[in-house]
Amino acid sequence: MSTALLTDHYELTMVEAAMRAGTAFRPCVFELFPRRLPEGRRYGVVAGVGRMLDAVADFHFEPEEIDFLVGHQVVSEQMAQWLSGYQFTGSIHGYPEGELYFPGSPLVTVESSFAEACLLETLLLSIYNHDSAVASAASRMVLMAEGRSIIEMGSRRTHEEAAVAAARACWIAGFGPTSNLAAGMRYGVPTSGTAAHSFTLLNDSERDAFRAQLDTFGDQTTLLVDTYDIEQAVRTGVELTGGRLGAVRIDSGDLAIVARQVRDLLDDLGATETRIIVTSDLDEWQIAALRGSPVDGFGVGTSVVTGSGAPTCSFVYKLVARATSDDPAAPMVPVAKKSSHKSTVGGRKFAVRRIGPDGVATAEVVGIDRPPAHQPGDQELIVPLITDGVTVGAEPLQAARDRHRARLEELPMSGRRISRGEQAIPTIMGRSGTDGPVTIIGEGL
Repeated sequence: MSTALLTDHYELTMVEAAMRAGTAFRPCVFELFPRRLPEGRRYGVVAGVGRMLDAVADFHFEPEEIDFLVGHQVVSEQMAQWLSGYQFTGSIHGYPEGELYFPGSPLVTVESSFAEACLLETLLLSIYNHDSAVASAASRMVLMAEGRSIIEMGSRRTHEEAAVAAARACWIAGFGPTSNLAAGMRYGVPTSGTAAHSFTLLNDSERDAFRAQLDTFGDQTTLLVDTYDIEQAVRTGVELTGGRLGAVRIDSGDLAIVARQVRDLLDDLGATETRIIVTSDLDEWQIAALRGSPVDGFGVGTSVVTGSGAPTCSFVYKLVARATSDDPAAPMVPVAKKSSHKSTVGGRKFAVRRIGPDGVATAEVVGIDRPPAHQPGDQELIVPLITDGVTVGAEPLQAARDRHRARLEELPMSGRRISRGEQAIPTIMGRSGTDGPVTIIGEGL
């Protein structure tokens, strides 16, 4: 399936105008980056890289799409002819999936002609803004869970395709299984699920419902115990399993109080190994509040798939350098916006993360036009993703998950707090050496 029309109208009109002006095929450098973090957040998480690579590979114009564009006078016949043979032939570098990011981080660098790179703007922003917002929220929840499992179950709270991408992003950030089967099939994310209240209501009694579920899935299944009376449901579940019940799920009430009551009851009944799973519109703040409660796992839906208050990362995609002509040997010159509050920094960026002797990150160092001067322990952040139109940066999803776990361990303790604060480490941006000004974004805590 083509991804070419998952874009904005003006991407095509810009390219057409550039063609007429003779500037469309000048070599250019575009960058996708964050100006800031959502208010109070201390770090962000890069997600969507693998989906971007697939989307760019599928970015071509089918005959019916060309007919639509011409028929609706979006493009001319001449432009349509060029689009019919479109294939991205440039190169893309960027942060690998699961990596952390901070204001000013050059997450994606696209090098190609203006025409080729311009058409990718909307698609790249759409993927990265959504997936990174979900992964950033999920990462905070994982930190607050302190090793307890979290199930992603937000499919019914967002667009059906966004739900698949969200499940993928949550897995990268450290969540456990998802309820979304499409994510399981497409990306290999583990899936799980048992029963909703409707299954209990289908049966003549709660006992009948529990017995049917236990007969089908065994004693280690999870029983939903808050359809009628929680205490009686727990007693019934323990009785039917001889105390071997795997878990109970609580989806209503004051979860901290109810979880304590259920834990005491389970222990009194001899079901000391039965786990307690809680759901009900949880977010990272509520998970943090439950850290002292006898809760063994969480189910999170609406909050995580909508970015927990930050549904977009506000990434932007800007031209930062261009050649003076179409000649491949023509010199590149930096370009930048000067508008108030939306200015950009011209020139291609390079980035490393400074790691102290104790293994803790101290700064994000961004060099302009050339890599920053290296120090011992510096961690390279930018990797090749597409080279001359060929995908080179694809990797298993587990690699992104492992990377994210490692990066969280490198954060200073202040960066792992749930409380609102400044970015965990400062971004230091400038040209190597002492030949230019240095900008420091955020001093950390």
